[in-house]
Amino acid sequence: MAWPMTTQLLLLLVWGVTVWAARARTDLLNVCMDAKHHKEKPSPEDKLHMQCSPWKKNACCSVNTSQEAHKDISNLYKFNWDHCGQMEPACKRHFIQDTCLYECSPNLGPWIQQVDQSWRKERILDVPLCKEDCQSWWEDCHSSYTCNSNWHKGWNWTSGSNQCPVGADCQPFHIYFPTPAALCNEIWSHSYKVSQYSRGSGRCIQMWFDPAQGNPNEEVARFYAEAMSGAGLCDAWPLLLGVALMLLQLLS
Repeated sequence: MAWPMTTQLLLLLVWGVTVWAARARTDLLNVCMDAKHHKEKPSPEDKLHMQCSPWKKNACCSVNTSQEAHKDISNLYKFNWDHCGQMEPACKRHFIQDTCLYECSPNLGPWIQQVDQSWRKERILDVPLCKEDCQSWWEDCHSSYTCNSNWHKGWNWTSGSNQCPVGADCQPFHIYFPTPAALCNEIWSHSYKVSQYSRGSGRCIQMWFDPAQGNPNEEVARFYAEAMSGAGLCDAWPLLLGVALMLLQLLS
């Protein structure tokens, strides 16, 4: 009777691992970060403001958050885009879109990481940004000025909003960000990682998209969630094999 029981236990273990992998895929999809302004769960927001409107069918941001995202110094983070003089409008629209993606998208689950920070418990890391979006961001900001290469840290906040670090000079963007990859990868502490893939490939996150054509980032999130779950399943097999061998020894 030992062998049939062993077989049943092994099948139960395989079933458990498979269910775990499927649940992992689900847990990474259609989720909101545990951060300062994000909703607990994504839901429709019919009146999202301007550049945030592509996410109105399913958003992690509120209407108020979308409105604040368009202000030069918003109540979201008191961040001043014009810290080195007026930022060019063509450049600023990318930062607004970046803010909308960060605050509103429910498709960043595969890249959410836990952090120990006073203003958020989770962040995104190495989101594969489509190469065209990164290139146009860099090109449109070429003639704007900044004084910092990592906008998450180093600022002087004594005035209540960000001012240049002591001793830092305002220079054209390309001085601090000599390549598109330098801009996209470094400006927010590697929140993004410029991808080798193009828009529409299903393999990179689009900062810009036409909501009338659907949200292409849903497919991208699903692809990476399944890839990550598959990797997790492979990692579980050594443990599964060890338990199987132990069962064989106990029941033989």
